[in-house]
Amino acid sequence: MSLFNIFNIAGSGMSAQGQRLNAVASNIANVDSTTSANGETYRAKQVVFQETPIAGSVSSGVKVTQVVEDASPPKKIYDPRHPQADAAGYVNMPNVNVAEEMVNMISATRAYQTNVETMNAAKAMLMKTLTIGQ
Repeated sequence: MSLFNIFNIAGSGMSAQGQRLNAVASNIANVDSTTSANGETYRAKQVVFQETPIAGSVSSGVKVTQVVEDASPPKKIYDPRHPQADAAGYVNMPNVNVAEEMVNMISATRAYQTNVETMNAAKAMLMKTLTIGQ
């Protein structure tokens, strides 16, 4: 594996984790929303990663293949005065678990930072390599 491939791999990881952070931000922002853009109850979003192989079995990084909605049922809260309450007085709320989203945010942030550190280490090795002949 070429040292230059490290930049591609780490860069793809940073991009994928950035998309994961966007999904987390969207989920947290909509934790109290009763409806989404399509008029239905907001559903938590999760990103799906896939390795992007090149020739043979060598990996060239990771990519986000899709953003899926959580299939778990919405939370039901009893509030008969709410304008979107059903006949029984329950309101459908998003299936967003704030604690789980915070864990996802911390994990994505750390993965992003690890990729930054990997790029910095590769850059330092390349710079050191250039000074060998001096």
